Amino acid sequence: MIRTAPAVLDRARAYVAPAMQDAVDGMSPELLTAIRYHLGYADADGTPVAAGGGKGVRPALAVLSAEAAGADAGVGVPGAVAVELVHNFSLLHDDVVDGDRERRHRTTVWALFGVGQAIIGGDALLTLALDVLLTPATPARARASAALVRATDRMIAGQASDMAFETRHDVSIDECLAMEQAKTGALLSCASSIGALLADADNRLVDALVAYGAHLGVAFQAVDDLLGIWGSPDVTGKPAGSDLRQHKKALPLLFALAVGDGADDELPRLFAGGSLSEADVARATELVEARGGRERTEEIARNHLGLALDSIADVGIPTDVHAELDELARFVVEREF
Repeated sequence: MIRTAPAVLDRARAYVAPAMQDAVDGMSPELLTAIRYHLGYADADGTPVAAGGGKGVRPALAVLSAEAAGADAGVGVPGAVAVELVHNFSLLHDDVVDGDRERRHRTTVWALFGVGQAIIGGDALLTLALDVLLTPATPARARASAALVRATDRMIAGQASDMAFETRHDVSIDECLAMEQAKTGALLSCASSIGALLADADNRLVDALVAYGAHLGVAFQAVDDLLGIWGSPDVTGKPAGSDLRQHKKALPLLFALAVGDGADDELPRLFAGGSLSEADVARATELVEARGGRERTEEIARNHLGLALDSIADVGIPTDVHAELDELARFVVEREF
């Protein structure tokens, strides 16, 4: 039976959620309240809640990649948990770096529990990810762990570039794409192949899944760039135009700047004075769309979705698993605003 994307996510969650909670429950008691809150397992006072946060795309990809190699879904679960822990490590730190006070319609950990809890909690999630993946130690788990470490290193480098771009006025579109391939594509690429690594799949299949995830990561980030300007707060959990307020050199803005009016261009002048007023954000949003920034970014997302699907077209993935990878990729790129 071929499932819709929400059904794929639900099925993966049923495999991964118990293992994820077991791993987290073994953390230091001093960090547990803040971490359980961040993951959506509990309220700020520690009261358990029914549903966790996030859609769970990365763990679903990890489970599907194990099945793509002909293994049981459970083979991919340690990889799914490890990737999700690394992802949440990055979110905790990103919220501190960006000064974001809201995520998933809830107050962020640093804003509620303090910066120290967010930083140390993120550090703990990162080390826990490797512990989950390397216990017990096997050649396949070592191979998967090495892939996760490389992906994490690239993700951090991408985040560093993203931060550096905020104070630069000469960021190129190619530089932005390279940053997004690292910041988002690296971990999605790892998620898309880590289950196959744990299943000891051959290099041809692993490489195809790596490419699928890398292209999906670019498409995913392109959509995030769109959401960062035009996304509804009800969908994103952040104010509309948040990326413009933070001077993020995301794709829509760079496409718009590339067709500017030279020295007298209004758009760069809006960002020259530091903080943007609400009127500045509204005007910048208008200019970016009028100059094709939204349309060009949507095109990037569509193109990389196609490349992702082409990557797994002929590598022997079981038909039902292939269809679910297709469904999940389209779901990621066609998110509503």
